[in-house]
Amino acid sequence: MSTYPETGREIQLASRPEGWPADENFRLAEVPVPELQDGQVLVRNLHMSVDPYMRGRMNDVKSYVPPFKLDAALEGGAVGEVVESRSDDRKPGDIVLHGLGWRDYAVLDGRRTKVIDTDLAPASAYLGVLGMPGQTAYIGLTKVGEFKEGDVVFVSGAAGAVGSLVGQIAKALGAKKVIGSAGSAEKVQRLLDLGFDEAFNYHEGPVKDALKKAAGADGIDVYFDNVGGEHLEAALSVMNKGGRVAMCGAISQYNDKGAATGPRNLAIAIGKEITLRGFIVGSYSQYVDEFNTVMGGWLRDGVVSYDETFVDGLENAPQAFIDLMKGANKGKMVVNL
Repeated sequence: MSTYPETGREIQLASRPEGWPADENFRLAEVPVPELQDGQVLVRNLHMSVDPYMRGRMNDVKSYVPPFKLDAALEGGAVGEVVESRSDDRKPGDIVLHGLGWRDYAVLDGRRTKVIDTDLAPASAYLGVLGMPGQTAYIGLTKVGEFKEGDVVFVSGAAGAVGSLVGQIAKALGAKKVIGSAGSAEKVQRLLDLGFDEAFNYHEGPVKDALKKAAGADGIDVYFDNVGGEHLEAALSVMNKGGRVAMCGAISQYNDKGAATGPRNLAIAIGKEITLRGFIVGSYSQYVDEFNTVMGGWLRDGVVSYDETFVDGLENAPQAFIDLMKGANKGKMVVNL
């Protein structure tokens, strides 16, 4: 007797958010599970990711990835167990990483999944430190920000999944000083525990003043920007000549209804010969094998540690995403299914 599920649950985009996302923008629906075609696998999802970039896909605007469709399941990173397979490359029991989160069951081409090594780290780690956030941190710092030993590095949103890794990677590679900003005293303490040399709460006063105090006479050489706005303006003002900015995200502006606040001092990038480079980690796939080798070694040796914030239940995924946008997480926000 077949145990193939007839239906499964998914989170659909019910309406496009105006400003901050809210519960009414999402819908929990029960839908038929498609029958497997040749080459496909059925995956029972175990963990799914919510990430800041998803907020941009909820808007009906042209971007580097297509917007989410209304009345259809959202998408995102997930890890799960292959329960049935018509793919020569995957067998039942394989634990795989793929891109069809926000649902209990995913049916997709076996070639669009990646078997993961759960002996190295738990499956959820492949949504964070060993997945897209880890790749973003490593590639953004070393390839985009062109980090070199002895640099002073500033990371905004430093207690999040990407930022917390950027700081540790910089220390592992020989940074002179690593500075992080975060949104609470608890998060600031966590950054210091992770090895950041300086950390400050950006709610306690102007970012520029806090950053100048933290950097001192050294200034900063590399700014890893997850926040944009006031943080970017502050970094430019404190940056040394020839400094580099790796522009990863601008979470401070994702929910703005009006015109976004840009740095008012951009002209100083000319005299300081500063490089500002935006990047999408998917454009740097040639470095993924290098990342896997290096990060795997660091995890085995205890050089890098990571935080995860878990929320249980697919039905709670929208709230987990909303909480993520408000900074409720430490490290990677993961939904257990």
